[in-house]
Formats: sequence, C-alpha cells, structure tokens
Amino acid sequence: MHAMHRSRFFVGQLLVALAVLLALGGCAALTARDPVRVSVVGIEPLVGQGLEMRFDVKLRLQNPNDAPIDYDGVALDLELNGRPFASGVSDARGTVPRFGEQVLSVPVTVSAFSAARQAFGLADVTESGKLPYVLRGKLAGGMFGSVRFTDSGTLSLPASPGGYGGGY
Repeated sequence: MHAMHRSRFFVGQLLVALAVLLALGGCAALTARDPVRVSVVGIEPLVGQGLEMRFDVKLRLQNPNDAPIDYDGVALDLELNGRPFASGVSDARGTVPRFGEQVLSVPVTVSAFSAARQAFGLADVTESGKLPYVLRGKLAGGMFGSVRFTDSGTLSLPASPGGYGGGY
C-alpha cells in the first residue's frame, strides 16, 4: 500500500512537471512573431514652445504576422549622426490588422540643445553628404506586451555650392 501511494505521488509530480513544460512551450510559441516593419511616411511642422521644434511624424506600421497587434501608446526616439535628436510619445490606441498596415501620427520634440548639437555635428557630415539616422520605438500594451521596432538608414544631404555655408 505504501509503495502504491509513493507511485501515485511520483506520477502526480511528473504530470505537473509535464504540464508546466507544455505551458512554457505554448507561451514561447505565442511570442515567436516577425518584427513589425516601420517606415516614416511624412513629417509636418507643429507649433513649439520657446526654442523647441515640434513635428508630427507619420509612421507606416506593417504587421507581417497572422495575428493583429493591439497597442495602447507609442514612444519614439530618433538619432541623427549617432547622437540623440528627437523624442515623442502618444497615447494613441489602435490595432494593426493581421497581414495589414496602418499609418500612425506621433508628435516629436527637438530641444534647442539637440538642434544646436546637431548643427555643430553637421560639419562632420558635409563632405560625405550622408547623414545616418536610427529610429527606435515601441507600441505599448496589447496581449503580447510591448512591440519594439527599429528603422535605420542614411539621408543624403544636398551639396551646397562652395562647400559648407556657401561662402561669402
């Protein structure tokens, strides 16, 4: 009788361990998602305060997954030439449909200090005419938590006649 009780206890422990492993495997399968594709489709000026600059950045979000992505808030950070430049947040709510896309507007702010730092840093860029950028952000909330995204590339600056500043 004692051996039978021990055997049942062992089988019970084994079943609990197996259930935990299956649950963890199921959670891992739920989070195996392709990254959201993000591209900037527009930038429009907004009214700022004091010396700051503000812009409405329009992003196209593409969901290459078989499940919709619900979000409740957005945060953005923009780097230019390896330096922080602008940031923005929005409490926008919505859903990017499965295998679908949506355009989202986020107001971003460029502080006077960031603008001045970039102006001084442009001297390094003028010879090559290339300005690298990195846009990082996240869509907050939803069933899967926050969805992070990144977009990067290089902006080509127009060449000025006579070099930087155009001469006198």
